[in-house]
Amino acid sequence: MEHITLLLAIVVVTALVFDFTNGFHDTANAMATTISTGALKPKTAVAMSAVLNLVGAFLSIEVANTISKGLVNEEGIQPEVILAALVGAILWNLVTWLVGLPSSSSHALMGGLIGATVASIGVSGVNGDVVVTKVLIPAVVAPLVAGLAAMFATRMTYRLGKNADGKTTEKGYRAGQIASAGLVSLAHGTNDAQKTMGIITLALVAGGVLAPGANPPVWVIVSAGMAIALGTYLGGWRIIRTMGKGLTDLQPQQGFAAQTSAATVILASSNLGFSLSTTHSCSGAVMGAGLGRKGGVVRWSTATRMFVAWGLTLPAAGLVGAGAEYVARQGDWGVAAVTAFLIVSCVAIWVISRRQVVDHTNVNDVEADAEPAGVVTTAIAAVTPPPAGSVAAVADEGLKTTIPTPAPTDPAAPPASAAAL
Repeated sequence: MEHITLLLAIVVVTALVFDFTNGFHDTANAMATTISTGALKPKTAVAMSAVLNLVGAFLSIEVANTISKGLVNEEGIQPEVILAALVGAILWNLVTWLVGLPSSSSHALMGGLIGATVASIGVSGVNGDVVVTKVLIPAVVAPLVAGLAAMFATRMTYRLGKNADGKTTEKGYRAGQIASAGLVSLAHGTNDAQKTMGIITLALVAGGVLAPGANPPVWVIVSAGMAIALGTYLGGWRIIRTMGKGLTDLQPQQGFAAQTSAATVILASSNLGFSLSTTHSCSGAVMGAGLGRKGGVVRWSTATRMFVAWGLTLPAAGLVGAGAEYVARQGDWGVAAVTAFLIVSCVAIWVISRRQVVDHTNVNDVEADAEPAGVVTTAIAAVTPPPAGSVAAVADEGLKTTIPTPAPTDPAAPPASAAAL
């Protein structure tokens, strides 16, 4: 019994570590566009997001129940399986953070859990229908729905404001961005914080502390909310740079449309109990907003790398989770080895990240070797006039009125150089 208690404590602490990484990994979902357009200062943005993440953690437990009751069969699951799943999820989060790719923390957790469960009790331990209906289908549909909604919303905002003063319009949309960013942060808390609640609850059921089918205890809800809020406050600046500057160049109108569209999709999925990836939804919305503005571009090379990371998340976390489960089931030394491996790997990744620091002071800097927008999108941007009322349009109009038109010359007149002679 003492062994089980110690193992459960290790699992709970590891789950909270995952929740912490989830917080700074996904800060970009809510605040990347707000920071990139200058609507909020970086530290102010992440502080606001952290508070609303904490509030959102108390609003619902539907997603937590999907993780703890629906994804895998509770019978036969041992705490070692949960520990192995968390190792796979944490390492994938840190690797993708290191390279600045906004992958899904949710899918990393679910991939690790599925891989560890299959390694422990076989394929029968995974509820395939739940994986398909509440994980895989939302993973495909959510970014498409959010992207289309953001694209049409962006076009509508520019159409409605085409006769308005450019500076006044941008100021108003920056205020709207702050409100919509808060909504995304709240939605993130209702969805992502609950995944850790679900995994801790599943571990407590596996350890015999809770009865099967039990809801998350209050202390689990509070600790999970605090962990994700702390991670959010520290800010995943590498991913914020990719989301805010790497995918497309956003104006306040686009940022407002992207955030509002993403928040709507996330809140709807939380209400339905879908374990949705907020990263997929927000990334899809950012790309949709980029396509929605005339002359806007999407850097498809960056987007392609991001899509590849999305596709690898479930299997990569699953393989690490399965390997960790094989070692952990060997007994005390196996659990110790897995824990030590996780700690050493986390420290190594952090040390590597110090070679090129990205923080709130340089998050909006454009790297010297940044990727080009791409031949097609650059060509489209070059021939498409900027929207009316935009800064580019106003500047262009100013040039037309300030540069004098040369007076017509008499063909018979000698050149100016000849006249001077």
